[in-house]
Amino acid sequence: MNYTLNNLPERTAKPREQGYTMVMDKGLSVREVEDFLEVGAPYTDIVKLGWATSFVTPNLKRKLAVYKEAGIPVYFGGTLFEAFIIRNQFDDYRRLLEEYGMDYAEVSDGSIDLNHDRKLDYIRTLSQHVNVLSEVGSKDAEKIIPPYKWISQMKTELEAGAIKVIGEAREAGNVGLFRSTGEVRSGLVEEILTQVPVEKILWEAPQKSQQVWFIKMMGANVNLGNIAPNEIVSLETIRLGLRGDTFTQFLDMDAVDEMFKPEAKTGKPGTSMPRG
Repeated sequence: MNYTLNNLPERTAKPREQGYTMVMDKGLSVREVEDFLEVGAPYTDIVKLGWATSFVTPNLKRKLAVYKEAGIPVYFGGTLFEAFIIRNQFDDYRRLLEEYGMDYAEVSDGSIDLNHDRKLDYIRTLSQHVNVLSEVGSKDAEKIIPPYKWISQMKTELEAGAIKVIGEAREAGNVGLFRSTGEVRSGLVEEILTQVPVEKILWEAPQKSQQVWFIKMMGANVNLGNIAPNEIVSLETIRLGLRGDTFTQFLDMDAVDEMFKPEAKTGKPGTSMPRG
């Protein structure tokens, strides 16, 4: 950091299990990646090449090399996995991961109807060679999955070998964990947390209001994903209580009020600090 501020929440250090930030690259150029990493690398734990953008991205290997040089792991979006599966090309997908030197893979079924036992088989197979992130939830806004099913799928996918499970939200943050308005399905999140360890869940939260909600509920070191590259520094300030949305979240407000209350003996004017 550039200077010292007291009473900030302690952030986990990279490589970390909690406080994980996944950035979504929706088609950045090599030069844009270099510019992003100049400021974003310290706060980025992993990058997802959104849906199937890797199929049409020019200079893909050069771009992957820039991320690798910065020590940032990259993986192909789950929709690409589904595009291979629906075409019965799983072996081709595995060869693709090898060809591009990928250490991570996402297994999802947000766009296809995939038998869950078969999904678990894919996780088991891939986890023998790469780190698997498995995504739970549908991209179909009309398909509401009950909490017990979210929990069951998350638990069994972790047992099958996934290192983390991802709560689906799409890049817009309006399905899965969220209502069409972007509002968090808070009851769903709270129920999931009763049975799935918080450090094993990566919550997709592309909207600032969603990021604020998760940080207020679970603290500075909640795992968050689908973050836009130009929002990575902003998110870090939200995590640290250095933006208005979480400004008082990590402060001892009783001590603050005591410090700013009027001094009766000297008659000095005081300043009342807002709570919340």
